[in-house]
Amino acid sequence: MNHGAIHLSVLVYVDDLIISGNDSSAISTFKSYLSDCFHMKDVGVLKYFLGIEVARSPEGIFLCQLKYTLDIVAESGLLGARPAGTPIEQNHTLAKSETPLIADPEMYRRIVGCCDSDWASCPLTRRSIFGWLVFLGGSPISWKTKKQHTVSKSFAEAEYRSMSKVTDELKWLKSLLYSLGVLHPRAMSLFCDSQSALYIAQNPVFHERTKYIEVDCHYVRDAIQEGVISPSYVPTTDQLAYIFTKALSKNQFLYLLGKLGICDLHAPT
Repeated sequence: MNHGAIHLSVLVYVDDLIISGNDSSAISTFKSYLSDCFHMKDVGVLKYFLGIEVARSPEGIFLCQLKYTLDIVAESGLLGARPAGTPIEQNHTLAKSETPLIADPEMYRRIVGCCDSDWASCPLTRRSIFGWLVFLGGSPISWKTKKQHTVSKSFAEAEYRSMSKVTDELKWLKSLLYSLGVLHPRAMSLFCDSQSALYIAQNPVFHERTKYIEVDCHYVRDAIQEGVISPSYVPTTDQLAYIFTKALSKNQFLYLLGKLGICDLHAPT
């Protein structure tokens, strides 16, 4: 909702609402209006929503799913088993990770995507596993890893399909931010560690090596030509999405985890 320079956003999930905006007086007026129209309760500043805990500090807003993750671990029975105790401790440590969202308006104008894929890793279907993540400012806000729906005939095709998936997310996020009044006129950065996939995305000519790739994947190329995304090469060792698709050594895993900006709010200071 926009009225002059005042902007209010309302997130609705069943009978729960999150109200945000750039004018505290307008937010109070809107909440009073809702209270007059409906029987509702104002529970105050957002602390927990859909399994996500919200904490605030001078550095920004922190989101974590500690309780949600530990509930899943408990339901799966991992907390009751004791194979030397180490896996449980590792699971608990990973479950305590939080993602910081820095409260700097200019940060929200920087959107970056990373994507990666293995090739034919499933021994039964020979489908590839792709993974991607998206940063808003310096914070990871969206990520996914999944088996591809079809078999890729080359490693380059598998990587190209992962580029297609993260392009979907980038375009959706840009549209969402626009609806919230945040414009993003610049091309969104997209990092891939496959030179071949980048060449396919930027090459406007179909040829024997790529004609078998479904046409719907080639909208990555359209997004590049329209200035929506700007793909770049990144070495595999620094590819952040690598953490979603490969079995890594402890050192490499911790290195990439640190690059993701993950921290532990509950760690001793």
